[in-house]
Amino acid sequence: MYANHKGRRAFRKGAAMTTARIYKPAKTAMQSGTAKTKSWVLDFEETAPKEVEPLMGWTSSADTQQQVRLRFASKEEAIAYCEHHGIAYRVFDPNQPKRRIMAYADNFAFSRRTPWTH
Repeated sequence: MYANHKGRRAFRKGAAMTTARIYKPAKTAMQSGTAKTKSWVLDFEETAPKEVEPLMGWTSSADTQQQVRLRFASKEEAIAYCEHHGIAYRVFDPNQPKRRIMAYADNFAFSRRTPWTH
């Protein structure tokens, strides 16, 4: 990367870039809400392995692109960003969850496999 005449950072066309991943994040398992799952995320795959610092045990890496995570409103915006900056990318389409629709009354039905008890 280099700073252009306006002071913004830009990607060099000939610079070695890693492959970017474009995906829609999955819902967190901790809560039933869908926060942060509406936008598309672009992040880079790691190029350098992570190392454990021997004295303190901290994990570090020389690859600073792992820290970059960009959010976009649509998949098309993320693809357009990659193509504009000359970044190789892979798109991962989200898997739709399988919903099992069940009424609360089904917990007490006579046809239940195991009888209901207190």
